Amino acid sequence: MRVLCACEESQAVTSELRRLGHEAYSCDLLPTGGAHPEWHVRADAVEVAKLAWDMVIAFPPCTHLACSGARWFGEKRRDGRQQSAIGLFLALATLDHVPRVAVENPVGIMSRLYRKPDQVIQPWQFGHPETKATCLWLRGLPPLVPTHDVSDEMARLPDAMAHRVHHMAPGPDRQRLRGRTYPGIARAMAEQWTREDGR
Repeated sequence: MRVLCACEESQAVTSELRRLGHEAYSCDLLPTGGAHPEWHVRADAVEVAKLAWDMVIAFPPCTHLACSGARWFGEKRRDGRQQSAIGLFLALATLDHVPRVAVENPVGIMSRLYRKPDQVIQPWQFGHPETKATCLWLRGLPPLVPTHDVSDEMARLPDAMAHRVHHMAPGPDRQRLRGRTYPGIARAMAEQWTREDGR
């Protein structure tokens, strides 16, 4: 299967797809932080997504869309950052020539401006004892089936560990680290969404 992981700097999902033998490429304006620059296309994801793909899994930046940044929405609307982010999200979500499309983003304004997500997942459903609600908008793909529920383990952790993503200190890498796909979720996406039966 030929797969584009749009706006994926980390190569988390790309690497899992490659492990399964698929022709997968990450794509971002930034250089990859992953181990395989030869699998990375450093270009505009919307332009690359216009090529022939069997599946596109998109991770558009959430900085100007997530509810966690609501206090700055007024400023972001005035200077155009939010409209630009909405445009990128919609361009990736509406790739009519691609039979299988998934768009990932945290809880934010696209649930109102586009449509409700098909699924909301948590890291603790895939082996990571943390919370981070993640929305999935799907076309031609089934919802992910949780693979390893560790909610009991997470309940015993201190709040700062279970909610690590929300407590990250400010810094130059904060946005990139908060946006990384958890390995258990990346594995589930690769394994479940490339099955022949689509289930």
